[in-house]
Amino acid sequence: MGRRFAELAFTPLVKQHQQLHGSRHMYERVERSNDIDDHLGPDEQAFLQQRDGFYMASVSETGWPYIQFRGGSKGFLRVLDPQTVAFADLRGNKQYISRGNLEHDSRVALFLMDYPTQSRLKILGRARILEGDAEAATALETLRVPDEKAPAERAILIHVEAFDWNCQQHITPRYSESEITQILAPMRARLDFLEAENKRLSAAVP
Repeated sequence: MGRRFAELAFTPLVKQHQQLHGSRHMYERVERSNDIDDHLGPDEQAFLQQRDGFYMASVSETGWPYIQFRGGSKGFLRVLDPQTVAFADLRGNKQYISRGNLEHDSRVALFLMDYPTQSRLKILGRARILEGDAEAATALETLRVPDEKAPAERAILIHVEAFDWNCQQHITPRYSESEITQILAPMRARLDFLEAENKRLSAAVP
């Protein structure tokens, strides 16, 4: 964690509870750190570009938080520069809750998980929506994932204000179908070899 994330996340009440539970001294050092953590480094960029989904939180006009999942092929979330990530927002159930929330308040929180390695990255930022004009069309042309069938309604660009890596504690490893296929590939190859060998030996018996 760097200084900028602490500045945004550690409100007076948060600090009060840190003091109450004995962690305030540790986070006071974070707030004095020279690490501002508002620019995505190589590790963060590589992590983002390998994700096939993430959660995005926004705030409604009535103050309620709202979390929505955004998914796609690996690479659908693009890193445009060290302070900007973007994606093509695909048509869904047409509730437009996030869309309305972002018009009211541009602040977002992204939560990105890599379950096999038990890694998670949190990003605080401000969203900019491109929709219905030439700039949006150009952005969508760049952000569209090949062979994506769902129509993209808008481009969402997020200016990174701060980020933080969480510890691995309490994250249960989970694996996608493609990840399991990759893990089991050596075993599958071994079984194929043994089956072929069994057929050869069986054919050799009179």
